[in-house]
Amino acid sequence: MKKTAIDAADIRILCALQAHGPLSKMQLSELVNLSPTPCWVRFTRLKNAGLIRGYHADIALDQISNASKVVVTVSLKEHHKAAFERFERYIQQVDEIIECIATGGGMDYVLKVVAPSLSAFQQLMDGLLAAELGVDRYMTYIATRDVKSTQLNLACLMTEKHR
Repeated sequence: MKKTAIDAADIRILCALQAHGPLSKMQLSELVNLSPTPCWVRFTRLKNAGLIRGYHADIALDQISNASKVVVTVSLKEHHKAAFERFERYIQQVDEIIECIATGGGMDYVLKVVAPSLSAFQQLMDGLLAAELGVDRYMTYIATRDVKSTQLNLACLMTEKHR
């Protein structure tokens, strides 16, 4: 995948959007210390390049629900393209699975699941197994509390020592 070249001003724009969500031309330019028109040209370029995929609210889920959060590691029986594609298509259709990462090493996937209850989570897992997706084994880890949940610090990631 071709990387988009960005500079310090672009990083300031992305950080401002990450912290504040959608902003007006004037608000964004003030936050990143650029005049409005050049700032908006940069914003448009970043958006058109696909670097800005959307805006999301950080919902305090614990204040509206006692939902169960579970991390699940999954290993498939077969390791060929069709097996991975079949599993990933299924995962895309399950709303309770809010994150799925393909991994190298001992497990093939790490899932983050949020369900209304542990019994609802178990029904979800029963459905996953009943779908005959080639799951060899899975391990579940019940989240007991959130220790850290944040956005990536783009400025730190883009420093020269991390490139």
